[in-house]
Amino acid sequence: MTPISQIMENFTLLDDWEDRYRYIIELGGELEPLTEAEHAPQYKISGCASQVWLITRVEDGGEEGPVLHFRGDSDAHIVRGLIAILLAIYSGKSARAIETLDAKSMFAEMGLKDHLTQQRANGLASMMARIHADAKVVLQNASSSE
Repeated sequence: MTPISQIMENFTLLDDWEDRYRYIIELGGELEPLTEAEHAPQYKISGCASQVWLITRVEDGGEEGPVLHFRGDSDAHIVRGLIAILLAIYSGKSARAIETLDAKSMFAEMGLKDHLTQQRANGLASMMARIHADAKVVLQNASSSE
């Protein structure tokens, strides 16, 4: 997976939005495919015009607490790329770190905020909300087991 710092740097090197969209699509092509079973309703994100699935896996992160790893897929190429960017931002981070991450500002810095349709922006917000909700549940479960 391409680190978010590299994605943001690459974005600044691309002058034209057609090239940026192609790059987003390329990022989506790097996603690990989900199995047929993972395309199940319980993993589907509501609020997206396209079909989107997000899988969350939690592992012990030691002193920094539980770490969340995400995998995702969509039936739309651009949305797959947006998922890849979200995974670069959030996947492999502790639940505590996810609470403080501001992906919206990163998307704004890349100029994506102004170049996404309202439907895609709503879908992106739904995906971020799901990631933050998963992190919150993990933190609540961790604190109740202490």
